[in-house]
Amino acid sequence: MSRFDEPLSREQTQSVKFDARKAVFGREDVVPVWVADMDFPAPEAVTEALVRRAQHPVYGYTLFPESLYTAMIDWFRERHGWTIERESILMAPGVVPSLHAACLAYAGHGDGVIIQPPVYPPFFSSIKLTGRTVIENPLIAEQTDSGELHYRMDLEHLEACAAQSDARMLMLCSPHNPVGRVWSRDELEAVLAIARRHGLVVVSDEIHCDLVFPDASAHTILASLAGPDDKLVTAVAPSKTFNMPGLGLSALVIPDRDRRQALKAVFDQMHLPQCNPFSVAGFEAGYRKGGAWLDELMPYLQDNRDYVAERVNRDLPGIRTFAPEGTYLMWLDCRELGLDDAGLKRFFVQEAGVGMNPGISFGVPGRGFMRLNIGCPRATLDEVLTRIADALKRR
Repeated sequence: MSRFDEPLSREQTQSVKFDARKAVFGREDVVPVWVADMDFPAPEAVTEALVRRAQHPVYGYTLFPESLYTAMIDWFRERHGWTIERESILMAPGVVPSLHAACLAYAGHGDGVIIQPPVYPPFFSSIKLTGRTVIENPLIAEQTDSGELHYRMDLEHLEACAAQSDARMLMLCSPHNPVGRVWSRDELEAVLAIARRHGLVVVSDEIHCDLVFPDASAHTILASLAGPDDKLVTAVAPSKTFNMPGLGLSALVIPDRDRRQALKAVFDQMHLPQCNPFSVAGFEAGYRKGGAWLDELMPYLQDNRDYVAERVNRDLPGIRTFAPEGTYLMWLDCRELGLDDAGLKRFFVQEAGVGMNPGISFGVPGRGFMRLNIGCPRATLDEVLTRIADALKRR
């Protein structure tokens, strides 16, 4: 039995995933497989670091120690072959706040920001809430010979989007949430070439970069392909890797000093980030000592992924899925059920008792899909799939 099979109650911990079920789904008894955090304990090294820090009874204003930067630099050099210069790092209060700040720093009011839906909902909201304009470059979904969906970028259309007079920025999701693509080197080089031709700033959200399955191609950090003149911001964090998103700390790697200062100025206007002693302790401990835990986690997630793919495609008529290359999120194609998006939500919540993310929340290309979080014990997934199968039989 794997350590990741052990049940862990998260109720009454003020968990969004568990304790917001009534507010989000209208009932408290759905099995929650929606919010993108995992139902596994963080690495022991992270918990030990937090306990050690808690044992000092003063929780005052806190600095970012040099050891934190060193741990991050070492991790990306050893795990991804990416050399990060210390002066390029800007600490940030999370990737989502960084998306908002980037819109304010690099695009003017009404200017265009390109995104590639279906994509993580804050990509849309960060643009709209800052008064910028969404330019959509939808991914292309192609059916393989085996009947699975394969997503790729529409590079010709991306070129046309970038050529628009008001386009200033591209937000890249790499690996991609929710479709699980790990973009190839060729795709990423094409993105960089388009950005160069049109002077785009590329903000590359690589928060899932460590969560790539052993049977997939390795993740390529976009910045590792970039030249000195490329306008590039890379967002990374230990939050998804080591299951600690509630600690709320991330990092931006911005080689160009002027672009780095422009983003820092936005954070300074809002007095962010206010350094948290616990987020600092967890961030450093994850990158310094969490490797063995991650190496144990990924085969477990791969087994979960394969189990879900087999059962969905065999036992759930009208629903299809495919094995993502990265992330712990799976994209369920429910279009053959013949339900609109409101009907899909009713079916899964009211009839199956399962709480997932509706695909429509990821943009119009997500209509008819649902996102399933597989970062949980196998027994949870078994219950989820059994509930859905039983509900389908009752239709």
